[in-house]
Amino acid sequence: MILVWLILILLLGGLLSWLASRWNVLLARWIALGAVAVNFVLTAGIWFGNPVPVGWVAELDLEWIPRFGIHFHLALDGLSLLMLLLTFFLGMLGVLCSWKEISYRPGFFHFNLLWVLAGITGVFLTMDLFLFYFFWEVMLIPMYFLIGIWGHANRIYAAFKFFIFTQASGLFMLLAILSLYYVQAQQTGVYSFDYFDFLETPLPFKTAQWLMFGFLIAFIVKLPAFPFHNWLPDAHGEAPTAGSLVLAGLLLKTGAYGLLRFVVPLFPEPAMAFAPWGMLMGVIGILYGGKLAFAQNDLKRLIAYTSVSHMGFVMLGVFAFTELAYQGVVMQMITHGISTGALFLLAGMLYERTHTRDITRMGGLWKSSPALGAAMMVFVMASLGLPGLGNFIAEFLTLNGSWPANRLLTALAAVGLVIATVYSLRIMQKVFFGPMPQTWPAADLKPREYLIMIPLIAAIIWLGLFPQKTIETSGHAVTEISLKKGGSR
Repeated sequence: MILVWLILILLLGGLLSWLASRWNVLLARWIALGAVAVNFVLTAGIWFGNPVPVGWVAELDLEWIPRFGIHFHLALDGLSLLMLLLTFFLGMLGVLCSWKEISYRPGFFHFNLLWVLAGITGVFLTMDLFLFYFFWEVMLIPMYFLIGIWGHANRIYAAFKFFIFTQASGLFMLLAILSLYYVQAQQTGVYSFDYFDFLETPLPFKTAQWLMFGFLIAFIVKLPAFPFHNWLPDAHGEAPTAGSLVLAGLLLKTGAYGLLRFVVPLFPEPAMAFAPWGMLMGVIGILYGGKLAFAQNDLKRLIAYTSVSHMGFVMLGVFAFTELAYQGVVMQMITHGISTGALFLLAGMLYERTHTRDITRMGGLWKSSPALGAAMMVFVMASLGLPGLGNFIAEFLTLNGSWPANRLLTALAAVGLVIATVYSLRIMQKVFFGPMPQTWPAADLKPREYLIMIPLIAAIIWLGLFPQKTIETSGHAVTEISLKKGGSR
């Protein structure tokens, strides 16, 4: 039942925070923080109890709507365990960074934040595809409110754009799930939405190909992959700091998770046929996202385009169909969530001090805020793939794993590391070391901001120096996924 509690604690915590805010705003904030912290402790306990998970370390399968073969089926393996640790780690920081920033309807804000996290948790746990689609949609509405109510000037436009892109692409996945449901019933006589039943269902190649595209569209829009990335810069640019943190650190990872968990295992032969195009989309995303990042003056939009570039490595690795590349993809999901999430947190801190996101209007901030500049330096270096930090391990594994699959595309993807160096160093030069256009108040990191930044810095360094623990945790799950190559079911 611990898997159910991981979802219920967030749902109930969101409701209690909303109710408590009518009497005491500070209590509402502590309830939200406590709910996510409890989940993090529970998940960490599972991790320490299963340091090298083999198979499914926890599972719950209850009949929900037996007439239609719908089960409340949750399961946890090494891959989903890592994703949950990332979810609750960043969730705690999302509450902390909103402590002073959100003063308008804070209870409702925390309600939406925790319900987004509950939807993400459900996506990482569910093994029933009807339930999976339910949680996939649960994520959207609270995030729409986070952007639309607490965002910046063009928040309504950005919120609608986010919702339309993700909702429309999700409908393709719903059609694919229903089609797979009926195809399986025709072949076996059993109506079921269970993931493991679908794994055993033989499909004609053409049928499997069309069904795969339904899932693929939903996942690459959420990732987002080129050319479906257009919604992301607007959503990031207008979202509050916690919204940007959850978007970059967690929501994008549900798309990557879907590719690994559903597209490759359920449709191995069509995925292999699509692989050259998938890798090409990834490389274009790496190069094009990097180019657009360099062209931005708005700091949040700049960081948003770096996400497009970094998620290109996920596309490259997923469709390389090698175990090494899959390990790189898992590391990229985690390290990107930490490093890019940290950059958005730092962008929020800079906005609080300068009241602008235009990097051409900043400059010389190192003198007044050296600790803030040092934190930014760490994550800028992580973004460009400096050895010793987690992103280097992720990109190194992905490129090594994709080299046997396609040497030309791998070489082009490596050029993206050079582009990342250019746009990353531009951030530091413009914001901290450039000419000072005006005198900035001396406002370095505050105690609460140190509390946010220190765990992030420790995490990205630990992942860079000691990645083996993470690789071992996801090792069995990654091996199982890579064995699907060649169409075995």
